[in-house]
Amino acid sequence: MDSTITFTVNGQSRTVTTDPQRPLLDVLREDLKLTGTKYGCGEGQCRACTVLLNGKSVASCVTPVRDADKQTVLTIEGLAQGSQLHPVQAAFLEEGAYQCGYCTPGMIMGVVGLLSEKPKPTEDDIKTRMQRHLCRCCGYPNLTKAIHRATALQQGK
Repeated sequence: MDSTITFTVNGQSRTVTTDPQRPLLDVLREDLKLTGTKYGCGEGQCRACTVLLNGKSVASCVTPVRDADKQTVLTIEGLAQGSQLHPVQAAFLEEGAYQCGYCTPGMIMGVVGLLSEKPKPTEDDIKTRMQRHLCRCCGYPNLTKAIHRATALQQGK
């Protein structure tokens, strides 16, 4: 039976009527037309679908939309403020921390989640968090540089 789900997505209140077990990813992409969040494995293993749910990174492909009811969701489309990139987006560009780009939105959201939890992550924090994300192009060295740059940008350095 369908349920009405109301949540805030990228600062805007949104309401959908759907199966509450439906993956959040499907609602974001199909109903709300926010296609920056990518489908990868469908099992929460590759993290291409990472979004922030109340500030915490989640794999939206395995997160039922009911978990977002009366909550706040941030997707890659909601990071930039107009033409001003988020520091993590800027750092990814400056360090070339992408190749094909498919996993990039999920990785950026994962880094945003990490930095909101730990503004000064250690090398172990970075490795532990980012090993959740699969990049078939193996852009990990530049990803690490981008995380360090994003940390410095957020601290105004």
